[in-house]
Amino acid sequence: MKLTKRSDQIPAQPGNDSNSGMASGRSAISRRAFLRNSGLMAGGAVLASSYTPGMIKRVQAAESATAGEVQQIKTICTHCSVGCGIIAEVENGVWTGQEPAFDHPFSHGAHCAKGASVREHGHGERRLKYPTKLVDGKWKRISWDEAINEVGDKMLQIRESSGPDSVYWLGSAKHNNEQAYLFRKFAALWGTNNVDHQARICHSTTVAGVANTWGYGAMTNSYNDIHFSRSILLIGGNPAEAHPVSLQHIFRAKERNNAPLIVVDPRFTRTAAHADQYLRLRPGTDVPLIWGMLWHIFQNGWEDKEYISQRVYGLDEVRKEVAKWTPDEVERVTGIPEHQVFAAIKTMADNRPGTLIWCMGGTQHSIGNNNTRAYCILQLALGNVGVAGGGTNIFRGHDNVQGATDLGVLMDTLPGYYGLSEGAWKHWAGVWDLDFEWLKGRFDDGTYAQGNGKEVSQMNAAGIPVSRWIDGVLEDKANIAQKDNVKAMVLWGHAPNSQTRGKEMKSAMEKLDMLVIVDPYPTVSAVMHDRTDGVYLLPASTQFETSGSVTASNRSLQWRDKVIEPMFESLPDQTIMYKFAKKLGFGEQLVKNIQLNGEEPLIEDITREYNRGMWTIGYTGQSPERMKKQQQNWGTFDYDTLLAEGGPCDGEHYGLPWPCWGTAEMGHPGTPNLYDTSKTVAEGGLTFRARFGVERNGESLLANGSYSKGSEIKDGYPEFTDELLQKLGWWNDLTQEEQKQAEGKNWKTDLYGGIQRVAIKHGCSPFGNAKARTVVWTFPDPVPIHREPLYTSRRDLVEKYPTYEDRKSFFRLPTRYASIQAKDYSKDYPLILTSGRLVEYEGGGDETRSNPWLAELQQEMFVEINPRDANNAGIKDGDDVWLEGAEGARLKVKAQVTRRVASGVAFMPFHFGGHFEGKDLRSKYPEGADPYVLGEACNTAMTYGYDSVTQMQETKCSLCKISKA
Repeated sequence: MKLTKRSDQIPAQPGNDSNSGMASGRSAISRRAFLRNSGLMAGGAVLASSYTPGMIKRVQAAESATAGEVQQIKTICTHCSVGCGIIAEVENGVWTGQEPAFDHPFSHGAHCAKGASVREHGHGERRLKYPTKLVDGKWKRISWDEAINEVGDKMLQIRESSGPDSVYWLGSAKHNNEQAYLFRKFAALWGTNNVDHQARICHSTTVAGVANTWGYGAMTNSYNDIHFSRSILLIGGNPAEAHPVSLQHIFRAKERNNAPLIVVDPRFTRTAAHADQYLRLRPGTDVPLIWGMLWHIFQNGWEDKEYISQRVYGLDEVRKEVAKWTPDEVERVTGIPEHQVFAAIKTMADNRPGTLIWCMGGTQHSIGNNNTRAYCILQLALGNVGVAGGGTNIFRGHDNVQGATDLGVLMDTLPGYYGLSEGAWKHWAGVWDLDFEWLKGRFDDGTYAQGNGKEVSQMNAAGIPVSRWIDGVLEDKANIAQKDNVKAMVLWGHAPNSQTRGKEMKSAMEKLDMLVIVDPYPTVSAVMHDRTDGVYLLPASTQFETSGSVTASNRSLQWRDKVIEPMFESLPDQTIMYKFAKKLGFGEQLVKNIQLNGEEPLIEDITREYNRGMWTIGYTGQSPERMKKQQQNWGTFDYDTLLAEGGPCDGEHYGLPWPCWGTAEMGHPGTPNLYDTSKTVAEGGLTFRARFGVERNGESLLANGSYSKGSEIKDGYPEFTDELLQKLGWWNDLTQEEQKQAEGKNWKTDLYGGIQRVAIKHGCSPFGNAKARTVVWTFPDPVPIHREPLYTSRRDLVEKYPTYEDRKSFFRLPTRYASIQAKDYSKDYPLILTSGRLVEYEGGGDETRSNPWLAELQQEMFVEINPRDANNAGIKDGDDVWLEGAEGARLKVKAQVTRRVASGVAFMPFHFGGHFEGKDLRSKYPEGADPYVLGEACNTAMTYGYDSVTQMQETKCSLCKISKA
C-alpha cells in the first residue's frame, strides 16, 4: 500500500475501509523522501520557508482582551524536555494561531514538527469529548457524576475486600508540577505506594545511577551550556528526532568551538549523520565500551589526577575492572574496532571540557544503572563534572518527566526524593498539616517480607513499579508482598504501548476488576484488550487548558499560562483528583491548605505547598510570582549562560534551576550547573553532595581541599544540621523564630529554611561537601560490570558475563534473570531487536497520531532491516512482514530495507498502537476518537527484562525473527 496524504482527514470508522493509512487523494511520500525533504534543518529548527505566511510576524502582547482582539499568551511546548517557548494567539476564546517565541532562552524561535503543531492538540477533534464507559462491548456516554460515583464505589469495594494496594495509581510525565505533586499526595492519602509514572521506563536508571554517584539524579548542566563544550560524546540518543531543537545547541558548540561530535549508537541515525566520529555499538555493551575508553585513559595518563584526588572516591577499585577490558576484548564484545575506540577517547581527552549526553539507548537495560554510572565515572576521570561545557547532559523525553520525577510520582519515594522512611512521612505530614497517625492508618497495616528478608510496613515499603504492574495482576498472590493482587488500574496520562510484554499486558487488562483511563485521548488502553465492560474513559484537559509550572530537562521551571478554557466536557487533572478525593473520603485533607475555585484547586496554592516541603532538591525558591516574572521577561536572559542581564530578573538564572535554595524571599538565583565550585553557593555554585556518610572502611568520603568559592570551610564537610551550626558557632546567625524551627532538624527538614540560609551565608553547600563515589556498595554491582542481556545473540559470552540470579522479592514481586538467560533463543530468533523515536511522533503516539498535520508525515509502522538480512529472507523494501519476538508475539509491519542498521540488528519506532498481532482495532475506539494513524506497537514484541536496581524495562536488546507476510 502506498503512503498517501489524506484529503478529508477523517479516519475510517466501522464499516469503512479500516486500513491504517489515509485515503488517497494526494501524491505518495515515502519515509526516505520525507527525511530528505523534511523541514527539519541544521540546529533542529524548522526551515523559515516552511512556516505559513501568517506565522512569522511581530508579536504584540495585549494587556487585556476585548471582543475581536487577539491575545498573545505565553506557554511551553508539551512534547520533549527541551521546553521550547510558544506564543498562542487567542481570539474570543478560540486558539487561532501560533507563533514561535523568538526571544525564548532555550528555543530562540525554533520549533520541531511536533512543537509547530501543538495548536491542534488544544483544538483536536480526535480527543475524548465526554466521559464514557464500556457496556456490553459498546461505549456509552455518561456524566461526570456517574463516572466518579461508579468508579469510586468500585474502588471503595476493592479497598474493603483487598486493601488499598489493590488499586494502582499510574500517574503521568504530562502532568504539570502542581498536578504531579497533587497526584502523589492523592495516592498517599488513599494509602498506597503503588503509584508511578513514565520515568520508571525511561530514566529511572539515570536517576539511580547519577544520584548514587554524586548526589542528585538529574542533568548536571543545560542544553545552553553545551555552547561551551569543546567535545561532545553522545551515546544511545538521537536528538535530531527525539529532541530536535537541542541540536541547535550542539551545533553552536561545533561552530563556535570546533567541538567534535562523537556518536555511539547501534543505528546510523539522523544525529549520527552530523557526527565527526560514529561508533556502531552492539546493543547492550555500553559498559565494555566505556571501560575500553577508560583503559586508554589510564594507559596514557590522561586522567585528571588532581581533580580525582580532591573530588573522587573509589577510582582504584574501578581501575581493577577496567584493566580486564583490553582493546581486543572490547572489540570482541562491542564489535567496535580498537582504532575507533582509541580515536574517540583521545578526542575527548584532547578537547576538554567535554560533555557526555545519553538518552534511553543507555538506560533501558537490565544493567541500565551500570551504564549510567559508567558514563559518570568516565566524566569524573576526565575532570569534566562541575565545569561549564562539561557534565552529563541527560535529554529526557516528556515535557515534564523531570518535574513529575522530582515531585515524587514514584513508588519508592515522596516528593523531593525524601524516600519512604517514617521521618520522611512525618516531614510531609507536617507540610500537609495532617496527623501522622491518621495518615499511617490509611495504609494496609500488614507487614510483608521484602527482598532482603525483612518485614516492612506497607507505608514504608516501595510499591510495584509501573514496569511490572501486569505481574501485580497476573502473579500468584502468594508471591506478592502485599495483601492481594492489583484489582483496578488507573492509567492517568499514560500510554501502555510504551511498555513491554504486550500480550501479557492484554491478559492483565482483561483480568482486572476495573480499568480507568484519564487522558485527553483514549490511548490504546481503550482497545488492546477484549473486555466488554468495566472500562471507563474520562476526558482530561490538555496542559493548554490549565496553568502551572513545568520542569525542563536542565532543571529549569517554566510557567505556562492557560491558553483556552477546557474543551468539550474535559476537566483539568487537579479538578478530577479533587472530585475523586471527595468521593473516596479524603477531599478535605487533599486541599486543606489549597484554595478551591468551585471544584478546581488553585494551582498557585499547590506550588506554594510544595515550596514549603521540597528542601532536599531546592524546589523552595521558585514561587509562582518569581516564575511568572521570568516568563514575562524571557528576552532578558543571556542565550549562553541563561543569566538575566539587567531588567526585573537581573542576576537570576532562567527557570531558577533547582536547587533554588531557601525561601523565595531569600532570592537565590538557581543553580545552572551542578557541582561547580568556581561560583559561590549564593550565585549558583555547589560541591558534590555528602549523601553517603563521612567515611567508609576508615577512608574519608569528604572532599580533599576542594570547596566552593567563598566558602569559610576550606575542606570537605558533612551535611548541615542544627548540631553542626552550633559546633561551628553559627547558631546565633538564625533568628529566634528560625532557631525554634531548626532545633532537632537538618537542612532537609527545617521548614523555615534557616539552616540553608545560614550555611549559604558562610559560603557552604547545605548538603555538605564530599567526593563523588565510583563504588556504590549498596548496589548488586558496586563497580559497574558487563552482563550479557537476558535474550542475547552472543551465547559465547554468557559464561564469562552472566546475568544475575533470579530474585524472590524485588519491589514486591519475584524477578527472573538467570532462568531466562539459561535458554538459547538465538537459533530461532537470530536478530537483535532495538527501538527508538521518530521526529513525527512522541511517546505512545496517541496525541501526535491524532494530529492531522503530523499524521500525514508518517503513516505506516515499519521495521528497519539490513539488506543482507532482508535478502536472506526474500524481503524487499516496502513488503509486509511478520516480526516475531522471542516470547512469541507477532507483529505485521512494513519492511524498510536500509543500512542504517547493521546486519543482525532490526529497529522499530515505539509510537504506534491500534493494531495487535496483525489485527486492526480501529472499530473498538469510541466514535470520533480513533487516531488518524494506527499500527502495531513494537513493545508487544519486546520481552521480559528489568534493571537490577530500578526495574527499568529492557527495550534496546531483545531478539526477533522477520519473515515475509
